[in-house]
Amino acid sequence: MFKQLKNKPEKLKKYKKFNAPKKRTTGINLRPCKLCGRIGGNIQAYGLNICRQCFRENAKKLGFKKYR
Repeated sequence: MFKQLKNKPEKLKKYKKFNAPKKRTTGINLRPCKLCGRIGGNIQAYGLNICRQCFRENAKKLGFKKYR
């Protein structure tokens, strides 16, 4: 698409303006995992903000104990 608009700077400017992704203020996409960047399965309790997979790997380092 940009190849066609390369010679038309005004149309290219308008294309970029109206086709830019919307700035999100809420939702799941705003809180990626601090360790791996994954979006889904996020644990926010205690301000962890890590995904469940990273939590399972790092729970002992974070001070959590497993009780049976």
